[in-house]
Amino acid sequence: MQKTKLFLAAATFAVALPLLQGCFPAVVAGGAAGVMSAHDRRSTGTQTDDETTEWRANNRVPDAYKQVAHVNFTSYNRRLLITGEVPTDEAKAAIEAEARKLDGVREVYNELGVGPASSLGSRSTDSFITSKVKGRLVDSNQISANHIKVVTERAIVHLLGIVSEREAKVAVDVARTTSGVKKVVKLLEVVGDDEIRRIDSQTLGTRNPPAAAAPVESR
Repeated sequence: MQKTKLFLAAATFAVALPLLQGCFPAVVAGGAAGVMSAHDRRSTGTQTDDETTEWRANNRVPDAYKQVAHVNFTSYNRRLLITGEVPTDEAKAAIEAEARKLDGVREVYNELGVGPASSLGSRSTDSFITSKVKGRLVDSNQISANHIKVVTERAIVHLLGIVSEREAKVAVDVARTTSGVKKVVKLLEVVGDDEIRRIDSQTLGTRNPPAAAAPVESR
């Protein structure tokens, strides 16, 4: 429960943030200012590339839609998720077409909704849902929340990450049973247990080498 309380405290701040800021920009990059995680299954280079992709995708939104659309880009392991709302099907297709031109993007998932931009209240609720899902992942003690990227838009939860079959099931079950969630979109990369062990051993071993033992003197 203590872990959940910490996440809910963060969620309270996330919910209040839009009101403190006064307004949202029409187009928001979905994490370009994120912090690199030492426990991420992506290499540091891939994390950097993903951050750069989000920034570049944001800048490629056609000028005609920047003031009338609410668009978020989330890149994970070079797979780009587009969420938000656009006024027309043409806008949705045009934004996807520009995203597909980006170098290094392996796949594009266009989850844009056609309709009015979401309200500040809706976005605050989405932030709270994301925090609840991540908090419940922590409390499950079956999967690291660092291995799952949670993106919520209009109460639809999108899951990205590099996981095993067991971890994918846990993540989906947690998300679909979290209050307020209308639907779960599974975009997880599922790999074998041996591959997960190899990735974890490689990334953790590289980023967190054991500290050198201090010398001991006898008196």
